[in-house]
Amino acid sequence: MTANELTTLSLAEHGPVIPVIVIQRLADAVPLAQALVDGGVKVLEVTLRTPVALAAMEAIARAVPEAIVGAGTLRSVADVQVARNAGCRFGVSPGFTDALADACRTQGLPLLPGVSTASEVMQANAGGYHFLKLFPATAVGGVNLLKALGGPFPDVAFCPTGGITPETAPQFLQLPNVKVCGGSWLTPQDAVDAGDWARITRLAREAGALRR
Repeated sequence: MTANELTTLSLAEHGPVIPVIVIQRLADAVPLAQALVDGGVKVLEVTLRTPVALAAMEAIARAVPEAIVGAGTLRSVADVQVARNAGCRFGVSPGFTDALADACRTQGLPLLPGVSTASEVMQANAGGYHFLKLFPATAVGGVNLLKALGGPFPDVAFCPTGGITPETAPQFLQLPNVKVCGGSWLTPQDAVDAGDWARITRLAREAGALRR
């Protein structure tokens, strides 16, 4: 699959969990990404939450070609431009705006937009999006909210992110309108700080076994 053929929904074909990655040190980026790929996790969402995030995305895209690198925490048109320039192949946002969606289309960057209410789902649908990130999933209602949204929105699929754990992920993944989960537990900060890449590879393998 080439970059031009990539869609956000196709990301779910690579496994049940997309890691939500916060990189504090640039030196950790490539070994962290390689550890995840070695564990079978290829789709990597690197969040724009640290000063080294863009450089980390660029380094991973260059050094770990098996990885499908995406930029998380897209909030502005400028974020979209720099993420594309860094080599990202998709984007994830905590919310939805028309300006952000237009920028992603202009840049050819598939977007997984965030929603947390029925009104926001409708706004994203009006913008042409039917695969959405529910965020912050646990805080806004989790499994019960997703079950409720399934009634009025049978044509919408979700990637719940925020507060999900290895213990609760199966409850989300068994829902018919959930295609994949986002999770930060694959890259615990203490493991990254210690360079314990074997632990991260193990967590990635365990996440791959969560398929419904």
